[in-house]
Amino acid sequence: MSGGAGGEAYDITETGAGGTSGERPGVPAGTPVVAELELKPALEAVLMVVDEPATEEHLARVLQRPRRAVALALRELSDDYTRQGRGFDLRLVAGGWRFYSRAAYADAVESFVLDGQQARLTQAALETLAVVAYRQPVSRSRVSAVRGVNCDGVMRTLLQRGLVEEAGTEPETGAILYRTTNYFLERMGLRGLDELPELAPFLPEADAVEGDSPEGIPSFDVDDSGDSQTDH
Repeated sequence: MSGGAGGEAYDITETGAGGTSGERPGVPAGTPVVAELELKPALEAVLMVVDEPATEEHLARVLQRPRRAVALALRELSDDYTRQGRGFDLRLVAGGWRFYSRAAYADAVESFVLDGQQARLTQAALETLAVVAYRQPVSRSRVSAVRGVNCDGVMRTLLQRGLVEEAGTEPETGAILYRTTNYFLERMGLRGLDELPELAPFLPEADAVEGDSPEGIPSFDVDDSGDSQTDH
């Protein structure tokens, strides 16, 4: 049958007498109907294998349930994990749901991930990514101007890792513009860019900035990551 709240459509194969499945083209006889599975354990099983946040619409479709029922079950699961103090959390990030380690245990996770390894992104990459996040859409030349060093190599790295993407061209110059991706939101644990922290608490006072340079702007050193000094 089909139906659901808000006009949503979903298909559930009717079962015959004795609980056996009815005729389902292409599905071997005796195969369980997904809609007959208990919803919350089914959601947990699916979310354990996703490689990116799963939307409520997608989960509702594959589990053959109304979206409203799936949304309610997801929020109840998330609340249950929080109430139980579990080491993992089910969170809505970048428009979908996925399991994450709980922030309270970040030190344990960091110790495991970095044991014998180095952080995956260099300081130069993190700084460049921050500029893109707060100034997007933004061109490479603008990012370089903000950082004070050429960032072409770092931008290529961020593109390869799927953290930034092209976002059209600048009308005046034709320069390619860049923005952060949903993968960036996922890795940062953000629902949207509006959850980025305010920059004001991290900016120096005006007097301190003016003291750094006679022109009233901070001076920049050559980036030790291999970036070259931007020509002025």
